[in-house]
Amino acid sequence: MPLPPQIPIASPAASRRFAVSLGAFYGAIFTVIGCHLPFFPVWLKAVGIDAGWIGIIAAVPAVTRFTVLPVLTGLAERYAAVRGAMIATTIATTIGFAVIGTQHWPLAVLFAYALTAAVWTPTVPLTDAYALRGVVRYGLDYGRLRLWGSAAFIIGALGCGWLADLISKKHLIWIITASAALGAVVSLGLQPLDVRKTRITTQHGSAALLRDRGFLALLAASALIQSSHSTYYVFGSITWQLAGLGGLTIAMLWTIGVVAEIAVFAFSPRFPVQPSTLMIIGGLGAVARWLITAQEPPVAVLAVVQLTHGLSFALSQLGTMGLMVKHVPIPVVTRAQGYLAASTGIISSSASIVAGLVYTRYRQGAYYPMAVMALAGALIIWASRKSLAAHPQSAASGG
Repeated sequence: MPLPPQIPIASPAASRRFAVSLGAFYGAIFTVIGCHLPFFPVWLKAVGIDAGWIGIIAAVPAVTRFTVLPVLTGLAERYAAVRGAMIATTIATTIGFAVIGTQHWPLAVLFAYALTAAVWTPTVPLTDAYALRGVVRYGLDYGRLRLWGSAAFIIGALGCGWLADLISKKHLIWIITASAALGAVVSLGLQPLDVRKTRITTQHGSAALLRDRGFLALLAASALIQSSHSTYYVFGSITWQLAGLGGLTIAMLWTIGVVAEIAVFAFSPRFPVQPSTLMIIGGLGAVARWLITAQEPPVAVLAVVQLTHGLSFALSQLGTMGLMVKHVPIPVVTRAQGYLAASTGIISSSASIVAGLVYTRYRQGAYYPMAVMALAGALIIWASRKSLAAHPQSAASGG
């Protein structure tokens, strides 16, 4: 479903430049995620860190989402410096991963990773906020901008998976670092958005958001559904590696899910349903996905199950962004993205730690709590759908 834009006020050439530069940046930052998400836990295991510590370390980015991230997104919005913050975070991320690569002791890795995550995790919320501003200004479609990130995730995952079969697993961190450096270079081509500072309106709109039951329900539902991926993100590749699958096969399994994600983003303008309905379908799709994955299916079945990533992640993301544009004033959309990331961080950090504890004893049984979380998210958005539809905020009035 396309997000509802205002009438475009810029030239087609300016719109095209914005779309191209943003698409390239989405591609660059998701190349990092494509390398990091499947193979950072593999690198941790390769340098001798056990499952308990891996669960704790993997929870660090989620913790920064509800501590450091809201502060940085708030400052970027306050000083109309979203683009500058995107550039700064990508440069700092590159430095951070380079430092992590020199550490092998669990506490040292945890400390270096915490500092890196503090500057890395704001990048995607800042980019989504920058994208939504462009959607409104240029009349673009969020899904078709965002799909370039998904496509790049495939390139990162496949490339890192291919290299994982050729080099020592202890060197995977340097592939992640190199992809982060690419993002820093691409960030320099981002187009400025002439956004006036709206300090009074922003402060008023931010306070109003936190009193809005519909917005709070959106935060909770989105956080629960997206955080239900925690076991998959942290232990999916490790489980498949222990089952004897090679790096390229693991990357292919991740890729199947992202191909489904790309298809959903590409066809999103044709979806005839409301954003809240997309989130409900996404949450229920996640429930089915985690229940089947918990049964330790064979690779052929697992490959089919991976297609439901288009539901569990992509539909949920589209629904969340659609409700953001309809319900959140544009002057405070960056801060709203910060609140969303913070909510997700609180839940996903807890889920990652729980996943580590449960996985140590029950292995695939760690997917059952994830199914419960996804179901809770779907039920929350279902119960709040009328509130979100009946009381949208006005982007023009600033809330």
